[in-house]
Amino acid sequence: MRSICAAAACALVLAATARAADPAPTASPPKVLRYAMRVAETGFDPAQISDLYSSTMAGNIFDAPYEHEFLARPVRVRPNTAAAMPEVSADFRTFTVRIRPGIYFADDPAFKGADGRQVRRELVAQDYVYAIKRHFDPRWKSGHLTDLATAQIIGLEALRNEALKTKKPFDYDREVEGLRALDRYTLQFRLADPSPRFVSEQLCDPAVVGAVAREVVEFYGDKIMEHPVGTGPFKLGTWRRSSLIAFDRNPGYRNVYYDEEAPPDDPLAQAAVAKLKGRKLPMVDRVEINIIEQPQPRWLSFINREMDVLWQIPEDFVNVAIPNNKLAPNLAKGGIYYIRYLRNDFVMSYFGMENPVVGGYTPEKVALRRAIGLAVDVKREIHDVRRGQAIPAHSIVAPNVWGYDPAFRSEMGEFDRAKAKALLDLYGYVDRDGDGWRDMPDGSPLVLEYATQPNDLDRALAEQWQKNMDAINVRIVFKVAQWPENLKASRAGKLMMWGVSWTAGPDSEGFFLLGYGPAKGQADHARFDLPEYNRLYDLQRTLPDGPERQDVLTRMKELTVAYMPYKGHVHRIWTDLAQPWVVGYHRNVFVHEFWRFVDIDLAEKARRSR
Repeated sequence: MRSICAAAACALVLAATARAADPAPTASPPKVLRYAMRVAETGFDPAQISDLYSSTMAGNIFDAPYEHEFLARPVRVRPNTAAAMPEVSADFRTFTVRIRPGIYFADDPAFKGADGRQVRRELVAQDYVYAIKRHFDPRWKSGHLTDLATAQIIGLEALRNEALKTKKPFDYDREVEGLRALDRYTLQFRLADPSPRFVSEQLCDPAVVGAVAREVVEFYGDKIMEHPVGTGPFKLGTWRRSSLIAFDRNPGYRNVYYDEEAPPDDPLAQAAVAKLKGRKLPMVDRVEINIIEQPQPRWLSFINREMDVLWQIPEDFVNVAIPNNKLAPNLAKGGIYYIRYLRNDFVMSYFGMENPVVGGYTPEKVALRRAIGLAVDVKREIHDVRRGQAIPAHSIVAPNVWGYDPAFRSEMGEFDRAKAKALLDLYGYVDRDGDGWRDMPDGSPLVLEYATQPNDLDRALAEQWQKNMDAINVRIVFKVAQWPENLKASRAGKLMMWGVSWTAGPDSEGFFLLGYGPAKGQADHARFDLPEYNRLYDLQRTLPDGPERQDVLTRMKELTVAYMPYKGHVHRIWTDLAQPWVVGYHRNVFVHEFWRFVDIDLAEKARRSR
């Protein structure tokens, strides 16, 4: 027996040795897309965020019923979670949307069955009803409230006003005429006024109208900013505030495949389509975003291959990366490629219209703002600070959107210090005490206070402001804080002046919100409130695109120029860089949620790293 057992043991040892000699199968490393943002996030709850950076991240977690095609030019809308394009009444007042069955939220402890166990949760029409109602709940202080309110969804404003009046919790269970789930998968909107652009303007942004499950909000309460749960391609993984945010592929994401259409004059887009057509989305396993405010470390992180994409070449490195707006030979030799595009943004400095120094509608206050605007040398700013990566802004409307007129010229884009000084003199802003600085007409000191941030770009812009104001003998001081802090103060109307940018589109209506009185504290950072402007804004909403609407928009532009609540600076030109192993990177200024359309070629990355 002993010999038999010994033989068996020997056979086992030999078999084990043979198995150990075989190469063990190795799992492929995860595909990780890494890039940096220069501004810190505020959170991920659609009802509470409004900044570009947080919205970009939230847009990859949540799903809107419709979306803009990623590569299409001109812009086209297609169904996302909707089964088809909506049924629209002839008067553009009723929109009926059918949601596709079989779409599920990412798994989360908030979803529990009757037995207390975690269950899968299907997306239903009622989730969109709830998500949109949240913007009208005073509890969340939504920055998108006015944008949605202008759509005139019947009953939502009344529900909000009742909550404000009674101080009672918002009644989510009360059905309103304008926003109803007709059945499990059918959603209907009824509007008080015609809205020809309702789908494109209101139902395509996942960071605003992305579906949110009521159970999740009730489960996490005031910490919902930290616990986004959506039906989109990614879910929040790691969050180190203002430092690192990581998103993991949502394993329960539905079957969606790359099916984009490239414009005939865009070889980069055509190459992406040829390589990725039919691939299941998303193609990367993880997205890691670092918050790097300063331009030099952001640039070096890309050059040192710590980042896969550089989202906007920092101004200080434009001449190094794209001399004469062409990719530098050393970068091209390394396989790096670039995407250059005119942003749909309006970069401005606003004047707090309720501020006692720069605000108000009387002639002397208007003259002060106009004089300050005329003294700003935007061409010098573009050359010295922005390294030529911008065009002057003559109105609040950005390029690439309906309503933008490249031929429109106005005082908003004019530089004339002689005229600025003459205006100040005429309206009594003169040096009354002999100290060399202008005073207010009543003799009190005239001191401008401009909010800014502690980074190199904002410091350089502040230096330009200092030079511009010194040239007309107007004192200016700078109040420095982190961007989220300035945003909070701005929404509360506590800032005299601040320089920010605004993006919207593909229609100009989102830009005209900047001057719409009911949007004070939200889109209307300046808190501009002019009855004639408000009337025109309401009118243009109901008009179809055409000459009549264009005339109304032009009049609104003229009013913002005349009263100058905003000093327009520029529309920016951005150039992004991508490493050679990044496949399919492109930009659509109307689609922030681009992560799912990008792949990482691990073999190419390994080859380049050797």
